[in-house]
Amino acid sequence: MSEYNATGGLTRIIRAFGYSFQGFRACYRHEAAFRQEALVAAALLPLGLWLGDSGVERSLLVGSWLLVMIVELLNSAIEATVDRFGPEHHKLSGRAKDIGSASVFLAISLAVLVWGLILLPRL
Repeated sequence: MSEYNATGGLTRIIRAFGYSFQGFRACYRHEAAFRQEALVAAALLPLGLWLGDSGVERSLLVGSWLLVMIVELLNSAIEATVDRFGPEHHKLSGRAKDIGSASVFLAISLAVLVWGLILLPRL
């Protein structure tokens, strides 16, 4: 049994939080796209809370951008895993990276759609 699985309760939760924070820090340090999305989040999250007329609108505005960041974290994990195996090009490695990139594109498209559908009728 691994050290992580051997612990339980509060110790496990504290360690899991630490691992999550390390993941955020690594992604921010090594991934320009994540840094850009974090900068956009710094503006959009407060703006979404302010512009939303209801709890549902606020959660859609804020949540749609948080989803972009979640998908970017997963995409970065895929890219790091693929890169771990070496720099040579392989069609499956390229496919995995392209699919990860497509998922980020769809998440951003969803966020733009949500923001547009909520805010454009008010203009």
